[in-house]
Amino acid sequence: MKKPVFVSGEYYHIYNRGVDKRQIFLDGYDIDRFFQCMDEFNAINPIGSLYENIFLEPAGKVKRKNKKLVEFVAYCLNPNHYHFILQQLADGGISEFMKRLNGGYAWYFNNKNKRSGALFQGKFKAKHINTNEYLLRLSAYVNLNNFVHKLPLSGPTAKLVKSSWGEYLKNDGDMAFCNKKIVLSQFNSKNTFKDFAQDSLQDSLKRKEQEKEVADILLE
Repeated sequence: MKKPVFVSGEYYHIYNRGVDKRQIFLDGYDIDRFFQCMDEFNAINPIGSLYENIFLEPAGKVKRKNKKLVEFVAYCLNPNHYHFILQQLADGGISEFMKRLNGGYAWYFNNKNKRSGALFQGKFKAKHINTNEYLLRLSAYVNLNNFVHKLPLSGPTAKLVKSSWGEYLKNDGDMAFCNKKIVLSQFNSKNTFKDFAQDSLQDSLKRKEQEKEVADILLE
């Protein structure tokens, strides 16, 4: 699939999965490391590695992060794939951020597990979010993507899932990762958005089941 031309100020659905559908997160530490990469690599002025960032003064960290490549609107990390809604802030921001993220995490993963070769299925996939309706529906789909795939809410697999859903429902604080205003400002309350998202989830599950039925028929 040909990637769209990334335009600063516009919103995009970014996603990818492990090569051969393999897991890209094997334990809770992997999830935490990937999320740390999402945070630390999102700066116009890059750091050489996450290790180097340990030695930055707090004021230096804040100053560096004030100039971001992209804005996260929503995300979901699943055991073998991820979904983001990103707004590009700097020219070339999405491409640069994703290069750092996928490359940095793949290096960590391969080094940790004594493997070599590609971890992800290509660089990444992208779709331009060209209507407000698409943005709102996609915000529900991404936030609740683990439910779309019916992943368990408890046990080992649950530790391999992380999404912005909880952040959307809680009060904003200093630790907020996503800029949710573009979505939540269109609803009367967070509970109204919650109802909308859960209704959208049911629509997604129905479509997924219908697609499976069609695929089964074609294979008969």
